[in-house]
Amino acid sequence: MTTPTTSRVVHLTRTIKASREEVFRAWTEPEQMKHWVAPEGMEIPVVEADVRVGGAYRIQMRSPEGEVYTAFGKYREITPPERLVYTWSWKEEPHSDIGETVVTVTLEDADGATAVTLHHEGFPTEERREGHEQGWTSCLTRLEQRF
Repeated sequence: MTTPTTSRVVHLTRTIKASREEVFRAWTEPEQMKHWVAPEGMEIPVVEADVRVGGAYRIQMRSPEGEVYTAFGKYREITPPERLVYTWSWKEEPHSDIGETVVTVTLEDADGATAVTLHHEGFPTEERREGHEQGWTSCLTRLEQRF
């Protein structure tokens, strides 16, 4: 198994036309997460989230071809409505070999909107980092369209 390195990082920002509280809820309430926390074109049939430090989450995504991908992890830090830090792993091949990575989300006021910064680190290869950057970019587009 390859050990992840912090030199390969996804770092994205997006301004969402909603309050920090609304965006934080979209990021932490399973029923809201089902609408955006997978790349465009994918369904999100299952989101489970025990949003507390040490609590676990599980996100099941399904491609149009019926392939299932499950992301899971644990919350490390929760500061409503400012910051979330959680681990991220994949259950199924071919992504399970990535190992555990870490996602940090910060929310800041931005003239009546919210500046979202996503920092996802610990990818074992540049290819894996690029794939997650594409996925998160698509997810953030879906989140932005919710408001």
